[in-house]
Amino acid sequence: MYEILTRHIPVLKKGEYGEWVFDTKNGGTLEHPFRLPFVIYSESVNSLHEDIYRFVDAHPQHRRYSEILEKNGLEWGMNSMTGADVSQKDGECVVALLLGADRAERFSEGTLFKLLENGSILRWLIRLKEIDEKE
Repeated sequence: MYEILTRHIPVLKKGEYGEWVFDTKNGGTLEHPFRLPFVIYSESVNSLHEDIYRFVDAHPQHRRYSEILEKNGLEWGMNSMTGADVSQKDGECVVALLLGADRAERFSEGTLFKLLENGSILRWLIRLKEIDEKE
């Protein structure tokens, strides 16, 4: 069921997520203001992003990610999501974590990058693979 997401595991294990871009050219003046730092994500992360939305489009019940997280005792925040023990969570909860992480990127540049770097995204995908293997 989750193959569209778990197929990203081998590529993400390589740790090539993208790179931060910092403005080193402008001086912070009115004529040359600093540009805020931003992430240029790798093709593999962009592909994962697209597949998260493909999965949710095919399974619209997962759109309620904040409700699903709350139902599972999790908050839609970095500490709660990073610290989530998914070893006993169902697929609905794990997909909610993935979608919540992807949505958080819209509000806080680099959130997805941090969750990739600290291994949370990979851990969640591995849990989905375990769920698929049991079914």
